[in-house]
Parts: sequence; structure tokens; C-alpha cells
Amino acid sequence: MSQSKTTMSAVDKSWLRMDSPANPMMISTVLIFDQPISLKRLKRTLHERFLCFRRFRQRVVQEGERVYWQDDPLFDIDNHIHRIALPGDGSQGELQALTSDLASTAMDHRRPLWHIHYIDGYEGGCALVVRIHHCIADGISLVRVLLSLTDNTPEAKLSRIATTHPSTDNSVESSLRRFSQRVLDSGQTALEQGKLFLHSMRKEPGYPVKMATTAGNIAMDLVKLGFARFEPKTGLRPPLSGRKQVAWAEPLSLAEVKLCARALRGTANDVLLCAATGALQRHFREIGEHIPECGIRVAVPFNLRPLTQPIETLGNQFGLVLVCLPVEVNCPLMRFRQVQENMNRLKRSYQAQVTYSLLDLFGRGPDILERRALALLSNKASAVLTNVPGPKEAVYLAGAKLVQPMFWVPQSGNIGIGMSIFSYAGTVQFGITIDRAINADPNAVMGYFRESFAELRDVALQRNEHATAQTAS
Repeated sequence: MSQSKTTMSAVDKSWLRMDSPANPMMISTVLIFDQPISLKRLKRTLHERFLCFRRFRQRVVQEGERVYWQDDPLFDIDNHIHRIALPGDGSQGELQALTSDLASTAMDHRRPLWHIHYIDGYEGGCALVVRIHHCIADGISLVRVLLSLTDNTPEAKLSRIATTHPSTDNSVESSLRRFSQRVLDSGQTALEQGKLFLHSMRKEPGYPVKMATTAGNIAMDLVKLGFARFEPKTGLRPPLSGRKQVAWAEPLSLAEVKLCARALRGTANDVLLCAATGALQRHFREIGEHIPECGIRVAVPFNLRPLTQPIETLGNQFGLVLVCLPVEVNCPLMRFRQVQENMNRLKRSYQAQVTYSLLDLFGRGPDILERRALALLSNKASAVLTNVPGPKEAVYLAGAKLVQPMFWVPQSGNIGIGMSIFSYAGTVQFGITIDRAINADPNAVMGYFRESFAELRDVALQRNEHATAQTAS
């Protein structure tokens, strides 16, 4: 097998460097199915639809400050798939304990950075715990890759696996040819950008002024990010232990979430962020901790890759935005309006593009520069919160129906809480991972999330009924 090397992109290199004993940079996924899956068929599916991405056959190689992807000469899929059974009664608590343990365990960098644990007999079916390092791709891309393993019906057939090998042409002539092609591609890109600029000027005379205004707005967002206040000192930000606790809630009805959003003239995302805000407020109250008067912030990944674009190449294409959650606001309706206003303001900003550019810049510099910058930025958020749309209908993997999917992105620096929202087949899944040093029960927080949503839903429906009654009279 070829051991040719490919230079890792600066942004992916940034995520690789973020690995720490307190926060391994892994995206973790739990997939629960209604029936057992044949391991033979699962491996065939992975060969055909997962390993077609070369990254999953490659390991990370570091040479000084340079980092490469290199084909693993000893790659074997059996090194990455482990079949186990849960101890005790094999309940959800046991699966959460296993997932917590795996989420706390760093990966072996001598092999490709992904693993799948097949859980036998879980709730009469089975479960998969999937871990993939963040340097391979961002959460949205990896969720789409994992969903590409599935079918819309249980009867879908796999085609015969074609054994392919990457090119082994490492000659000087081949290297010069690849370099020349990159130069040609860059020149063509520059030419196309120049034509686009001239076309825009002819079509819109004020285009240069508009560009200058945009550049000024980007610079202003960079300044705002740099001078944003540090997070208040709360029990959510102690020194981390590196041991994770994972939990997930019973799914919400997506129809109910959308109904609530329509009644409040907002979005489903606004509703769910408001429910997360209420859950954190309830947590502060239950443990008797003072609620910060200026709210707390969460880092929210913002996708920069078009969702309609096929996932042909992996890598990270997203930025981060800092969203203020008004945990100090008691009224559910006022809390919702504040969340909505904060989100609308961020949608008009360039913060996601700024943070993506910063990651690209950090990845090109020395490791110590990135770690200092990361420490600075991670002091400006108390948690990471993701919201990813999934399939509208149920899907099947190797003939088994996917009943419940959950996933968690890693937290960086000294952030110890990750919350995830995932819509699937008419439901909304909510999960959380919390560092053990934080005084919080993850299952209790899951309950607070459902209670907070129910409180907002009831207020929204009562308000809607009152408005309807007034219109009728």
C-alpha cells in the first residue's frame, strides 16, 4: 500500500492541536437500532460507503511543525470495529456510562483516528458508539457521512465492493505535475475572481464601496470578538478533570417545537435555544448558585459549507459564533425574545467567517501561539452548543431501523460542557456531555430541558389562544 503523504490543511491542523488530556478532540455519536445488525453486512457497508473517503484509511504523521495525512500501511477495518456487550442489565444508564468512558479516552495516533463499538443486544436491538477525530472533518460533515451509510428502506442492496488502491506514483515528474496543476488551478481561480469583480462593478457601480463596507464590518467583528468580556465565574467553569459524563433526553416532538415557534413568530432554533437557556437557569437554582446577571455565552458552530453541496471531500468548513443565553431572565416569553434578538444580531454579523479565518491563521503558526489564543477565546464561553438538522424520515443501516441518534462535538480549552440538538424523523434529540469536575447531574439537566420547553410551549399556546379569542370577538 502507498505511504504517500498529503499536507494537512491549516484549519484541520488547528483542531488536531487542540487535543488535550482534559478535552480530547473527538466527535462522539450514539446510534440505537431496533434490531441486531449483521457485522458482516456492517463491514461491507463501511467498505463501500465509509472507506471511500481516503481519510479513514490514513493516519496522522507529524514532522516538526508540519503535519501530514499518510496511508496506513497496516490498515485493517477490524482494528477499528469492536463488538462488546453492556454489563449488568444493559440499560440506558450502562450505555451512557460506556459512552462517557469512551468520550474520555484519547485515540491512538498511530492508526486512523476513528473507532466504532458495536453494542450487542441493546434494548432488543443494538447500538453503535462511533468516535471520529475532529481534525478529519467538522460535525455536520461527519453526520452527513454517517447518514450516507443508511438507506431509506431496510431492503436496500449493497453493490459488490470494488477494491481500489491509491496512486503510488511518487516520482519527481509526478510531483512536478501535481505542483503545476495546483499553480494552474490557483491562476484559474484568480482569473474567475477578477472577472466576477469586473462584472459586479459593471452591474453595480457602488460595488467597491460595498466591499469596503463589508471589510470594515468584518474588522469590527474581529475587534468585538477580541475585546468581548470573559465569562463570569460560575460552577460551570472549574478546572477540568478530563472525565466526561454523557446523557440524553427522551426526544421531543418536532411538530410541537414548530407549533411553539409559529405561535411566537420565531424559529424552531430560537425555541430550542430558549429551552437550553431555561435548563441552565434551573440548574443554577437547584444547586443554589447565584445566576449571572449578564447571562452566559455558548459557542455555536456555524456551517460554512452549503448543505446542498455533496460531501466529496472532508475537512472542517465552519466558524464559531458566541451566543448569549439570558439565564437571568425569569419570564419564558421574555427569555425567548432575548434569545431571538441575540440570534438575529449574530446572523447579520461575520463572526463565523472571522473565527474560521483565525483557525486557519493559528494552524499556520507555532503551536504555542494557537494554545494561547485558544485559552483566550475559550474564556469567553461556558459551553459548546450544536444544532444539526437530520433526515425527515427514518433511515436504515444494514437492514436495521435507526431509532434514536445522538452526537456530541468536543469542547476546547477549558470549556467543560457540550450540548447537542439533532432533529430526526419528526423528533428532536437533546444530549449533553459534562466534565465530571462540574457540579451538575447530566440526566437532571436533560429533565430541566424538557421542563423548560414545556413551560415555553404552554405560554406560547395560551398567548396564541388569547390572541385568537380577541380576534374572534
